[in-house]
Amino acid sequence: MEDQFVVFKSNYGVDVKAWVKGVEVDPKALDQLKKTADLSIVYPHVAVMPDVHVGIGATVGSVVPTFGAIIPAAVGVDIGCGMMAAKTSLKAEDLPVSLKEMRNKIERDVPHGRTTRGRDKGAWSHGDVPKRVSQAWRNLEPRFGAISEKHRRVKNSNNEVHLGTLGTGNHFIEVCLDENNQVWVVLHSGSRGVGNCIGTYFIELAKKDMLGHIKNLPDKDLAYFSEGSENFNDYVEAVSWAQDFAMVNREIMMENILKAIRNTPGVPGFTVDKHMVNCHHNYVSKEHHFGKDVFVTRKGAVKAGKGDWGIIPGSMGARSYIVQGLGNPNSFHSCSHGAGRVLSRTQAKNKFSLDDHIAATAGIECRKDEGVIDETPMAYKDIDAVMEAQKDLVEIKTKLKQVLCVKG
Repeated sequence: MEDQFVVFKSNYGVDVKAWVKGVEVDPKALDQLKKTADLSIVYPHVAVMPDVHVGIGATVGSVVPTFGAIIPAAVGVDIGCGMMAAKTSLKAEDLPVSLKEMRNKIERDVPHGRTTRGRDKGAWSHGDVPKRVSQAWRNLEPRFGAISEKHRRVKNSNNEVHLGTLGTGNHFIEVCLDENNQVWVVLHSGSRGVGNCIGTYFIELAKKDMLGHIKNLPDKDLAYFSEGSENFNDYVEAVSWAQDFAMVNREIMMENILKAIRNTPGVPGFTVDKHMVNCHHNYVSKEHHFGKDVFVTRKGAVKAGKGDWGIIPGSMGARSYIVQGLGNPNSFHSCSHGAGRVLSRTQAKNKFSLDDHIAATAGIECRKDEGVIDETPMAYKDIDAVMEAQKDLVEIKTKLKQVLCVKG
């Protein structure tokens, strides 16, 4: 197959290879990518996915391989954010005509939403954490204790109370139908408050470590830890733990969502396929590419090695895809993590009305209020164009269309 990527030259560093044919690329995102490519630690090029858009510090939809160093801002603050999908034995005809009660039960069983008037609606109440969550936290706590003993600022973060919770923004829970009208459950979330705290803290620490050299960086947010340093080792330990937290977080949520569906009146008994996809798209791992061991940071990108399963969601009103990786070496075995924003949250709120959002989500049981206009389908790129641009990165296995969506 002909190469799908196009090459952009950085100012004085490595190339940027981008899978963006037929999709819009914000010039600000391209400028941000070129700054990353100018870093001497990047090897041998930066890969860019079709959902690319401007991020804080580093570009969302980028794959950044670094030699002998890690850039905390390239991982970001939503460490381990990712997707999980489960196929059930239910068919479309098994679902109630109205899905409102099912959505209410899911929203009751999975904490979600923003903090208002000092109350975190997206957390378990202190002293009232479910047994399943407490058991999972006991397995995670010893490693967290060792990390927070060295770095005290992360100790008093929202950790146990956020385990098994959704969050806000673009995090979501969906009930979907595939091409055969089979019912799937899909969710998107990460390491929540504790991951945010760890990410923010180590980004600031990297800037302090490079204080004498930061003026030589293309962007101060691209400060990095050099391999072998104490803070490098501590960051690797902390980010690995946060990625594990995120994986367990999704597993607990999936259990509670399936329970809520089982408890919805009129829904018959059902089974769940043992093979569940659970993958990160904001993380770092040590891998071997182009003759070297490098640290591959996927910021808004999914590992797509040969046969790897992944999930690429659209927006609230568009289809999503279950895929398998093709192992393309130029993308460092990666693919996009979604459709990618084409409008910022503020731009979306200013451009679209509530009526626009209601029309775009017709037939979907979801929030239809002004609080989610920033997540309206029109704020995102065309998912079909995104999939076409990366046809040499993944093979589409299943197409999903949501019938119910819960947003934070």
